[in-house]
Amino acid sequence: MQTTVENSEVEKFASIASEWWDEKGKLRTLHQLNPLRIAYIREKVIAHFGGKDDHVPFKGLKILDIGCGGGLLSEPMARLGAEVTGIDAAEKNIKVAAAHSAKSGVAVNYKHITVEELARGEEKFDVILNMEVIEHVADVDLFLKSCAALLKPNGMMFIATINRTPKAFALAIIGAEYVLRLLPRGTHDWKKFLKPSEINAVLEPLQIKLQHMTGVNYNPLSGNFKTTDDLSINYMMCYAA
Repeated sequence: MQTTVENSEVEKFASIASEWWDEKGKLRTLHQLNPLRIAYIREKVIAHFGGKDDHVPFKGLKILDIGCGGGLLSEPMARLGAEVTGIDAAEKNIKVAAAHSAKSGVAVNYKHITVEELARGEEKFDVILNMEVIEHVADVDLFLKSCAALLKPNGMMFIATINRTPKAFALAIIGAEYVLRLLPRGTHDWKKFLKPSEINAVLEPLQIKLQHMTGVNYNPLSGNFKTTDDLSINYMMCYAA
């Protein structure tokens, strides 16, 4: 049976599951990136669904956070008013996420399940988040097609990943993992990085259309991320069904 699970990738992140909420730990760059991700998702979701720009603009929306890890995006989405389901192939991640959710009092439905398994059911979502996960799956086509099957008509899908370019190899792997040590060594495999055109080639025939795309730039001196026109390293994409 086909699967999106790359066991070595699951084990890699399961091994650091206890550090998901440590802002100064091995996953600190995700904490630094999170405000930019949340702002991008918020802006595009409000524009698409016509929600009010208040403290709960996602009220009434069902959001699926794929590869949710410890819940760094799931909890903010729930605080914005959404009904959130977070899934992850690593059971340790789900346990950490559920424990943190209970402690913080933020309701999130966490499940230890793969996206293709979830797609066999009847549940559909208004918004699907694939943030920094697609470069870790075993079968990109199956992954994206499973996501498409889970999306409601007029739904949205967000994808954030790393471009397969020499610049990304130099900065996202050599620079980030070996020189600056922003991420644990071996976090990424350059061969698994994806060009935007490769993602579009799978989603467009499924009538999932690209709405917006932006590059993401990291300043190692300030620790800040910002959007940019340069798509050669990190980028975020917004799709609509």
